[in-house]
Amino acid sequence: MVSPLEPRQGRQDDGRTHARPARPLDAHVLRTLSLDLIGRPPFAVEVEEWSGKPVQAFLDTVLGSQEFWEHWYEEQLYYFLLIDNFRPATDSTRTIPAKLVEGRMSVRDALHRVALSSSFNLRNPGADTFVTVVMEQVVGLTVQKHKAELEIGKRVYDGHNGLFLGSFGENQSDVVRIAIESKAAARAFTAREFVRMTHREAPKKELAAWTRKLHKDPHTFIEVVREWLLSEAYEARLAHPVPLANRLFVRAVFVDLLGRLPEPAEAEPLRNALDGLSDSRPLRSVLVRLLLDSGSVPIPEKNSIRDVTEWVAGLFPRFLGREATPEELKAFVLAFGEPECRPKTILYAILSNAEYHTF
Repeated sequence: MVSPLEPRQGRQDDGRTHARPARPLDAHVLRTLSLDLIGRPPFAVEVEEWSGKPVQAFLDTVLGSQEFWEHWYEEQLYYFLLIDNFRPATDSTRTIPAKLVEGRMSVRDALHRVALSSSFNLRNPGADTFVTVVMEQVVGLTVQKHKAELEIGKRVYDGHNGLFLGSFGENQSDVVRIAIESKAAARAFTAREFVRMTHREAPKKELAAWTRKLHKDPHTFIEVVREWLLSEAYEARLAHPVPLANRLFVRAVFVDLLGRLPEPAEAEPLRNALDGLSDSRPLRSVLVRLLLDSGSVPIPEKNSIRDVTEWVAGLFPRFLGREATPEELKAFVLAFGEPECRPKTILYAILSNAEYHTF
């Protein structure tokens, strides 16, 4: 079936981060915010609960929640490639999301603990690799431009006294501590998180202000994120769909079709397989087909659908976060009238369309 979905249009923006007027949650905003903040689409009960309510109320509930911090933590592990066999499995790392919820740990503390973990050490063995990763991924420096600093860091890693990034250290733990506590690390983290939330680069002036704030008190992270999400920058983000990462796609398709999140044993092999491909779209379509054919997806019988237009119209907000256009409705209803077309065919057409793979 050739998809009758129309291309989604974006609009121009100037990248500003000023606060925007309050707006109610519609299907698009709710789906996008949910994917950005907790790494999944909203469940049906959440759509019913939140539709039409103010964005601010949703943020009050989600920001700082257990699910928010769990997703944040998973994104940090993915950033440092601490996945699969390198995933931290100690109590000190497993409890990070809960301690963030309780306020007993800041984002800086959490990153510090991750970088001190045996998993981080195993993932980055040896002085050269370890210090390079710390300098580039934690501090945001290009090692090729700071070779002298790299050599100092390697000496400190090996147990010698040295002035690394402007502070004295004498062992591997000091390399991590000095890097994590540096203002450069606060700037790199702030810039990275702004991109993760808004999918655009942070303006230099605002980035400097946010960096100062988070460097002084990393417990203000939620406050800063809230500012981002209520800004014109995020409004512009909503108007410009971005690709759905493989790890988010796996979670999204399980929620959308099965009404539940995948278990780690389900999600990780699928994410791994998708990440191993230069173009994961064909395998994504196979996964959609397998789920639709599994017998676990609640799909109505064709003859039980009394109002085809109403049924098709309800699929668009559910899966794409928007209303169908009159032309799309007409095309889908016409296709549904063909003898060989089944409800499953319509579902597959929507979920295998390029628009489903953006948000």
